[in-house]
Amino acid sequence: MAHNDGHNDGHQEGYLLDNQQSEAGQRFDALSELFDPVTFRHLTAVGVAEGWHCWEVGAGSPGIPAWLAERTGPAGRVLATDIDTSWMPADAAYEVARHDVGTEEPPAGPFDLVHARLVLVHVPERAAALEAMVRALRPGGRLVLEDADPALQPLSCLDEYGPAQRLANRLRRGSRELLARRGADLAFGRTLPRLLRESGLTEVEADAYFPITSPACTALEDATVRQLRDRLTEAGLATDEEIETHLANIASGELDLTMAPLISAWGRKPGG
Repeated sequence: MAHNDGHNDGHQEGYLLDNQQSEAGQRFDALSELFDPVTFRHLTAVGVAEGWHCWEVGAGSPGIPAWLAERTGPAGRVLATDIDTSWMPADAAYEVARHDVGTEEPPAGPFDLVHARLVLVHVPERAAALEAMVRALRPGGRLVLEDADPALQPLSCLDEYGPAQRLANRLRRGSRELLARRGADLAFGRTLPRLLRESGLTEVEADAYFPITSPACTALEDATVRQLRDRLTEAGLATDEEIETHLANIASGELDLTMAPLISAWGRKPGG
């Protein structure tokens, strides 16, 4: 499960995973390990270079803004915003500001690049947030959006050959059910190319990535299940015994755990 770790549960009803929980740091690290190389590949491809002005929306953790600051150099500008900036280092080599992209005016730009990963699906005012990001771009500027699509690949274990794998997939279905009950759009990722085109962007492209198995997938599954266990049991979607069994199966290292595909879409604002 990939979620925006820059939004906490107290902010709005649709977000399940609270940054303040002890497992959040483990989730940050695992998401960065899984998806930072994908993000960096896309940001490199759109041409991020010395002197660019970049806005990282819903940054959550420091990996991407730090990379952008290194790429854009002293002549560039990198602004990292989130509704929870507590995870940002005090001595960051970039600007940090608390900002709600769904309800507040975009920060002063314009920007050569606006990027958001695992953010839009959790913002109730999604249309307003997207409009704000496009408005903040200079003519010719690039927007890169990345979001998960759990409905596209709903399994935890693709190779469901035994009881441990069947249990993993059943608990993943329970987690999806929790998200759906809270109004999350589990098929959001696939809509990104259309949303970019409807926002007036040109040269729109997209791709998808998901790991089949890796230590980071295992770490992410462990942290996510621990964060959701009380809600899974309260909702009658799993028992404590089942969750303990699944956590032991994860710890054994014998589960090939995968995540929802991360869909990346990018486009250019006309002009410039």
